[in-house]
Amino acid sequence: MTGAHDDRDASARTSQPTLRALRRAALVVAGLNLAYFFVEFSVAATIRSASLMADSVDFLEDTAINVLIALAVALPLARRAVAGRAMALIILVPAAAAGWQVVRKALEPVAPDVLALVVTSGGAVVVNLTSAIVLARHRRTGGSMGKAAFLSARNDVLVNLAIIAMGVVTWLTRSGWPDVVLGVGIVAIALQAAWEVWEAAGEERLLAKETGRA
Repeated sequence: MTGAHDDRDASARTSQPTLRALRRAALVVAGLNLAYFFVEFSVAATIRSASLMADSVDFLEDTAINVLIALAVALPLARRAVAGRAMALIILVPAAAAGWQVVRKALEPVAPDVLALVVTSGGAVVVNLTSAIVLARHRRTGGSMGKAAFLSARNDVLVNLAIIAMGVVTWLTRSGWPDVVLGVGIVAIALQAAWEVWEAAGEERLLAKETGRA
């Protein structure tokens, strides 16, 4: 308990220059994610890949999260906690999109174009890995703000690598079912990330009550 309390106190004492650095990093990552959203969405729609479509929506979600961070990172602690919980709910958006795509693909499990899927996912790995590196130094900055951004970028790298592996399995089996199964996995990852951010925001809310900071 003492360690958790110390972490919350450290978050509350974060300096303004450090918060400004997080804001700049968040804006850079938001721009990268928005640009690649259009790329991945277009390819996913063309090859009818459920997992790639869900991942493209995730790029849009990451854009929203990082824009929100840039706007809210300097807010008082209590309001920052509210923003953190809002971000946890935002993370659920790609989960819902993935679920819908999984249902549609399960009804018609046609294998997507493997080459286009792998190349596009490879580009997504580069974008998300770059984002994770940019945000890594800020993951303990601003409480749930920095944690939300870093967790999202980190999870996206893992998802993209999984999509590439799924592409290989699809090529071997000529089946659309690996695409469906991975869609379920993307939903699980999004739910886990949302829960972790929700908990971090709850800690900030408690600290705001303890210190009387609004």
